[in-house]
Order: sequence, then C-alpha cells, then structure tokens
Amino acid sequence: MTNPTKLKALLILLAGPLLAGGSSAYTVDSRIRVEGDLGWDLLMVDDSTGNLFLSHGDRIQVVNPQSGALLGTISGLKGAHDITLVGHKGFATSGKDSSVVIFDRSTYQVLNRIPSGGVKPDAITYDRTSDRVFVGLAGSNALAVIDPKEDKVVGKIALPGNPELMAITNDGSLFVAIESKSQIAVIDTKTLKVSATWSVSPGEEPTGIAYDAKTGRIFAGCSNHLVVVLDSKTGKVVAHLPVGDHVDGVAFDPELNRAYISAAEGTLTVVQEEAGDKFRVLQTVATRKGAKTVALNPKTHHLYLPAAEYGPAGRPTADEPKPKAPVLPGSFMILDVQPPSAKAK
Repeated sequence: MTNPTKLKALLILLAGPLLAGGSSAYTVDSRIRVEGDLGWDLLMVDDSTGNLFLSHGDRIQVVNPQSGALLGTISGLKGAHDITLVGHKGFATSGKDSSVVIFDRSTYQVLNRIPSGGVKPDAITYDRTSDRVFVGLAGSNALAVIDPKEDKVVGKIALPGNPELMAITNDGSLFVAIESKSQIAVIDTKTLKVSATWSVSPGEEPTGIAYDAKTGRIFAGCSNHLVVVLDSKTGKVVAHLPVGDHVDGVAFDPELNRAYISAAEGTLTVVQEEAGDKFRVLQTVATRKGAKTVALNPKTHHLYLPAAEYGPAGRPTADEPKPKAPVLPGSFMILDVQPPSAKAK
C-alpha cells in the first residue's frame, strides 16, 4: 500500500517545476525575519504602499517586504488577530481583552481603544458601501458594527454560530464563514441583517474565505481538506477541490483568476479558475509548518505568509498527552512567495 505521506510529498515535488504553458512555478522567494517570539495570526497588505501589517502576539508590526525593514509597531494589544485600514486610520482586534485598537496608519501611534461589543474579537473588515467596520466576535456568535468616523460600536448582528473570516462585495454584501455550523452567513451591510445562510457541504468548518467579483464566486477553505466554491447569488456549491491540513487563510487574485489556500501543515494550494465553473489545482507550494494565513499584493502578485521554525516536541505527559513543538527563539519570519516569472510584475 502506498504511504500517504510519501505520496503527498511526491505530488508537491511534481507540482513544483512547471505550470501550464511551461512557465516557472511559484516559489518561496525570501524569508523576511521579524523580531518577536509570540504567536501570530492574520496579516494584510496596504494597497497604497505595499507594506505589510502583521498581527504578532501583543502588537501589530509594519514591515516593508522589499527591504525587510520593520517600519513601525502598534503596541499594547492582547492577542492581536486582524487589521483593516480606513482612511488615515487602522483598526486592529485585541482578542484577550475584547477591544479594538485604533491607530494612525502613517505614524503607527495608538489613537483610541474601544470595547468591541462582545467576546473575542477576531476577523475585521471595512465595507465602503455602508462606511462601516465589521468585527467578528468569535466568543459571542455575532458581528459588531463600528462607525469609523466616531470610533464607536453602532450595532450588533446575531449569527448562527462563531464567525471566522469575512469577504466583502462592492454592493453591500458581506460573507461570513460560520465555522461551528459549516455555513456561510450573508449580511446586508445597509440593513445590518442576515439575509441568508448557506451550507458549504461537502466542506466542513470553514475558516478562510475570499470573493471573486467578476464571476460572483466565493472560495471557502474548510477543515476537511477542501476548498468549496459557491455561487454568491444562490449559495449553490459549484465545485470543491483538495487542499492541505488546518486551512486558515484564503486569498484571491482577480487579475490572474487564482485562489490561494494556506494550511498550517506547510502548504499553499494554488487554484486556477477557468471558464464555465471549471477549477483545477495549479500547484501545491511547500511553505513551512505554521504558515496558516496568507495575504496577497494584487499589484505584484506576491503572497506573504507568517511562519517560524520549530524544535522537537517534548515527551507526552498525563497533563499534555500531545505536546506541541516549541517555536525556536528568533525564528519568526514572513515567507515571500513569488509568482511565476512570466506573470510577475
């Protein structure tokens, strides 16, 4: 019988050399070292500068991906999770004290700190249609709604389960991955109502999510090694493809028509969207253990994934039967995944 682990490694190796048309493969171009040994979660690309805003333990770090320079730090968070930028300000979720930290996106100075309106704020996104910031309250099965001009919570939306990541359209629809119910909740950002809930079956426990505005397709990364593609108008599942273990991030490149699904096992699955609801796995990129989240620069097509190096796990004990491998001090990094040279800009 074929060893599944060896087979998976072989598939990754075979996927590496060439893509369709003979172009070069996606590769880990560089490893940007970032100070700090705490845990990490989500990151985002500032569209105006290309700089990275990274949640890292008790802080948000701003990194220039070209030089690797640390440009600034937003301090004082407790369990940093996610970031969104609105005008001259940034909003970051602080999960352990259930707050949202508001900062100046140029000077990185903290401007305000407000209660999130619930427990364990996690994902956060801005909707231009309603001019509102939406915060996923993972411990409250709800979304908080923030007025970014007044810096205050102005609403709360009950959800059928705990929210994970979100994707926004240009016409006031917000798609929320409901992990505990294996659903996508659709929010009308003008009325602040849940307009629909859709199953992601055969997917289970969706986390990362991305939206393709041209075709109206939603990509939901699920815990049972699938990315599920749904019609954003009807909720119908139109396709599903295999991905890695412990998926947490999904990004979509509208110019290349590609979805990227990051998994903590150390893989990044590249899915090509073709005409007529046809999709195929273009490449499985070997990244690094723990690289579970991903951010895309749509201008350069580079992808960024936080990760670290690990030491050997300790011996099992009665209190900890499955000990985790420790992160090695000073090993935290951001992986810069370069697109095929024929497509890079």
